[in-house]
Amino acid sequence: MVLGFFLLGARQAASTRPVDEPAREGAEFFEKKIRPVLVANCFLCHSAESKKPQSGLRLDSREGMLKGGASGIPAIVPGDPEKSRLIQAIRYTDPKLQMPPMGQLSAEQIRDFETWVKMGAPDPRKSDTATANWQPYDFKEARKFWSFQPAKDPPLPLVKDPQWAKSPIDRFILAKLEAKGLKPVGEADKRTLIRRATFDLTGLPPASDDVEAFLQDKSEKAFEKVVDRLLASPQYGERWGRHWLDVVRYADTSGCNSDFPIPSAYKYRNYVIKSFNDDKPYDQFIREQIAGDLLPSQTEAEKYEHIIATGYLAISRRFGSRNNEFHLTIEDTIDNVGKAVLGLSISCARCHDHKFDPIPSRDYYALYGIFSSTRYAFPGTEIYRHTKDFVPLAPADQADKLIKWQNELAGLDDKVENLNVEKAALERKAKQAKAAAEKEGKESKGIKDEKPGATPAGRTVDQVNADLIAARARMTELENKPPALEKAYAVSEGKVANAKIQRQGDPKNLGEEAPRGFLQILGGERLPENEKGSGRSELAHWLTDPRNPLMARVMVNRIWEYHFGKGIVQTPNDFGARGKAPTHPELLDWLATRFIESGWSMKAMHRLMMLSRAYRLASLESPPNAASDVNNDLRWRFNRRRLDAEEIRDAMLAVSGNLDRSMSGPHAFPPESQWRYTQHTPFYGVYETDRRSVYLMQQRIKKQPFLEVFDGADTNATTAERAVSTTPIQALFMMNDPFAHKQADSFAVRVGMAYAETPKRIDYAYRLAFGRPATKEEVRLGEAYLQQVRQDLKEIHLPEEQQTRAALASYFRVLFSSNEFLFVD
Repeated sequence: MVLGFFLLGARQAASTRPVDEPAREGAEFFEKKIRPVLVANCFLCHSAESKKPQSGLRLDSREGMLKGGASGIPAIVPGDPEKSRLIQAIRYTDPKLQMPPMGQLSAEQIRDFETWVKMGAPDPRKSDTATANWQPYDFKEARKFWSFQPAKDPPLPLVKDPQWAKSPIDRFILAKLEAKGLKPVGEADKRTLIRRATFDLTGLPPASDDVEAFLQDKSEKAFEKVVDRLLASPQYGERWGRHWLDVVRYADTSGCNSDFPIPSAYKYRNYVIKSFNDDKPYDQFIREQIAGDLLPSQTEAEKYEHIIATGYLAISRRFGSRNNEFHLTIEDTIDNVGKAVLGLSISCARCHDHKFDPIPSRDYYALYGIFSSTRYAFPGTEIYRHTKDFVPLAPADQADKLIKWQNELAGLDDKVENLNVEKAALERKAKQAKAAAEKEGKESKGIKDEKPGATPAGRTVDQVNADLIAARARMTELENKPPALEKAYAVSEGKVANAKIQRQGDPKNLGEEAPRGFLQILGGERLPENEKGSGRSELAHWLTDPRNPLMARVMVNRIWEYHFGKGIVQTPNDFGARGKAPTHPELLDWLATRFIESGWSMKAMHRLMMLSRAYRLASLESPPNAASDVNNDLRWRFNRRRLDAEEIRDAMLAVSGNLDRSMSGPHAFPPESQWRYTQHTPFYGVYETDRRSVYLMQQRIKKQPFLEVFDGADTNATTAERAVSTTPIQALFMMNDPFAHKQADSFAVRVGMAYAETPKRIDYAYRLAFGRPATKEEVRLGEAYLQQVRQDLKEIHLPEEQQTRAALASYFRVLFSSNEFLFVD
């Protein structure tokens, strides 16, 4: 019996990147978070723009930062913020060293600089000046880059051993292996294969009856029938919907500093799950999420589904009050559309032309104008706490009730805020007038004037207080009588206008207007001058046009990644110059072509990949192969993987018998009328459920506890690949957490009710947890363990009738902690 606790760590390949070239993630962090702040606040005095940089310090190059100024002390010490004078200066902790002198940076900006230095201060700038004008892109030359070329339909390669190939995919895999003199390992056994496929497609362990049925099926299409059965399961959508929710950074809260809940966000989550189960064509899936409210519909139900789909845009992260930082929400939208659909870091062009990919800043603001012409549902913030612009899921004659209700409450938010500002100003003036009168009295030869200071002209504090009382009373009245209508956290058409380029990404420093349109490298279409809509409808078409060389490639690469452990392109969100080149470019294009030919069917793509011999390979080692392909980039074996957080939790629920397989609805949030969340007392909630983990309530500012322990997705940014950590906390969780104890206890009851004899109980537990029978040695070890635990429980005076159940629960926590339970071969 395997009793190891998380002993298998992920091997990391040595990087071949030059030492002076930062990692892609670090370069992107610098371009988005650091460079704009330096340009806006530092370059006037500490760059080539200044004829004589102050103190001899240049901040427009990495070399200048490391060299430091006239003092000879470096401005940054990569990896150590506490020793970096730049960090000391922006913190304002030293009265003699405070930069920038015109005012301290925001707390978030300071944290970004600290994070950047901890990362090693990655800086992609090549020259000694960051202000040099970049030459216009040569788009003709840029389109020669592999990902911007149209996908080809390559012929199947010739191989020396054509009998090995079960599908065309295998020809591409084998050709690469043969070219390197490598031989694939043998196939996985049937038990391993059905466990692998069941977790891959449903995120759950296979039922023991399904395992036995597969073992008994000797037909050539036995595995094909397993795949088809799993694809038809409603659990398929829950598993693969979760993958998409990772990519689009789904959360049930807004992400602002008070992190307001969004009770109707779940509708978008369930839309995603249903779309996967229905095998909705991927191009239609994308069109609905970008412009569903603008698409034609045959029924009211279809219309509402299309509206809910635009929740993809609405769930963009919020940062501050209603308008002040909304440009950051639009940036988050553009960043996610770029990475999720196109595999491009478009948002790097927010402050300047993209330094690596052919995306000028003008193209960024061409997209920005489309989204700034869109009305996003407003989830509420500390000051403006009432929702606004949620979209009614009701006929037009009823929808107006919700719209008017939302607008009036939002208007009252504005009114109360303005009245509070007015009241504070009046009180300040009254205090100043009183102080002046008192001073004048003291100076008048000791004659004391008993009269109060003069009241400022205009409205009085009492009048403002009366207005505040009336506004709050009306607010309470409206809060207690919300329209009984369904609403969606979605988007709709807003005030249409092109955006102006924001110099250095500063919305207060506007440049020329950028006509709304698409990326020039992908066609560069522009909206007609007389276009009266936002342009989302056209954008949805441009994105999903089969001639777009990126969309099909990016998605089939994601499907491959989730099946094989890593993508053909191993940077799933970056198909640009800073990303990795495909290991099998011909295979990637062949799959993209098949994807489009299938009508963008994701289920067809699953079948194509999973019925290949490459998918059926064992996860065995081969020292000769590893010597020349240590990372298994050429796919000579299958990669063993640890279950992700949701799979671990769901597997525990499944084997214990507690899993509720029904689809979840809304979370148990407090009523909106009770929301008083602030940055000091933000919303926080954990709602327990026995449903699938995809239905757990997920916050932006704080992770759900189980998902935090086991490396759940980041809800603040797109997650293309889950990190995998191995920590003592994970082992301690399995031994001590109430959830683990509850599932182990239920597992004990399930096994105990099925069999009375200890050997049979152990064997049954192995079949449920691992999909195989226990060996004689495992039965012997299990019996010895149970006997010892019962003796220990007896010594602490646990009632005898409880000892067997408690001992089994202890034993099953060990099974939950084992590598065999937590990994898939």
